Amino acid sequence: MTEPISLPEFEGFDWDEGNVEKNWISHQVTPQEAEQLFFNRPLLVDEDVKHSRAEKRYLVLGQTDEDRPLFIAFTVRERRLRVISARDMLRKERKVYQS
Repeated sequence: MTEPISLPEFEGFDWDEGNVEKNWISHQVTPQEAEQLFFNRPLLVDEDVKHSRAEKRYLVLGQTDEDRPLFIAFTVRERRLRVISARDMLRKERKVYQS
């Protein structure tokens, strides 16, 4: 991650059923866990320049209420966060998050 940015303003979440299923099957992350991340601190947010061609995407490192460290890729549509992917942080991401 580069220099973290502020979390975009949002008014809720927009869940795509395909992403909900993919995040559960691949990473055992529930929508509730993913949503918790955005209200806990510290929270590191960065733009995902590599995947922002069609729409602006973001990357975030944070933790759930149960202190599970997660990486989330998301976008904002009509002031609602849409989680694209959620998974446990990799070792190098945990180092960045903890520093």
